[in-house]
Amino acid sequence: MDIPRSLSGLLTGLVDYAGLFPPSQLDMASTVGNYAAYRQDRYAWALGRLIVPAPRFAEFVTAFEALDHAPAQPWPISVLVGDTASDFPRLPLSDPRFRIDTAELKASTPAAIHMALEHLPPGVTPYFELPLAGDLPDLVTTLAATGARAKVRTGGITPDLFPTPAELLRFMRTCFAAGVPFKATAGLHHPLRAAYRLTYAPDSAAAPMFGFVNVFLTAAALLAGATEAQAAALLVESNPHSLEWSAAGVRWRDLLIESATLEQARAHSAIAFGSCSFIEPIEDLQTLSLL
Repeated sequence: MDIPRSLSGLLTGLVDYAGLFPPSQLDMASTVGNYAAYRQDRYAWALGRLIVPAPRFAEFVTAFEALDHAPAQPWPISVLVGDTASDFPRLPLSDPRFRIDTAELKASTPAAIHMALEHLPPGVTPYFELPLAGDLPDLVTTLAATGARAKVRTGGITPDLFPTPAELLRFMRTCFAAGVPFKATAGLHHPLRAAYRLTYAPDSAAAPMFGFVNVFLTAAALLAGATEAQAAALLVESNPHSLEWSAAGVRWRDLLIESATLEQARAHSAIAFGSCSFIEPIEDLQTLSLL
């Protein structure tokens, strides 16, 4: 099927694969094998980086070398490092099989951000996961001054790990106002907001989750000049029929977000999200007849 420019603009390179992490929590060989397969999939254009923790990088290399066929192109890798990033320089940054160009870490103070940046070489883009309850404007201002980026945790395997819609929107608006790009992680397996099971266990509890379409459309809506009320409502929209996708853009209620604006938001504002599953988001989009 033909995919409208607005939808492809939203989805291209959107999903960073984090198969090692809950709730999937696969072993390294399975994660590496999956990523290799996804890079050959018909929807590979929606796939982003592979996320690998720095302490497990040697294990990753072993699994990579055990693949049946050596990948033709370098794999883009995002590395999770300790809060000081002191483990980053020990990675094989010059290995031509990988493009280790992104680091992800946590910081709760401006001083911690500056300290971590001392260990990161030029050409590496850092994403700092920020506490939503902290002094968010001060932290985001520090990121803007240093050229670093933000990261927000949008869920997890227990309900307490999910921010409120107001908290998430505040984060997005703060980043947008400061010109700081961000990525999201956890709890975004599904396109639209609804109650979903938190894990794959048969007895898993369910809780309201944000949708990745909601989050990234809201970022584009802010760029398009949406009001606070519009952004807040779009972030929690659960009706797929409220969205009309076309080559020109996506229309939601009385708001049109042009395709060029979506592409600009993805390139400069809302970059990607980490997901332990690549298949689940794709299958959900297929269920909605979007793919």
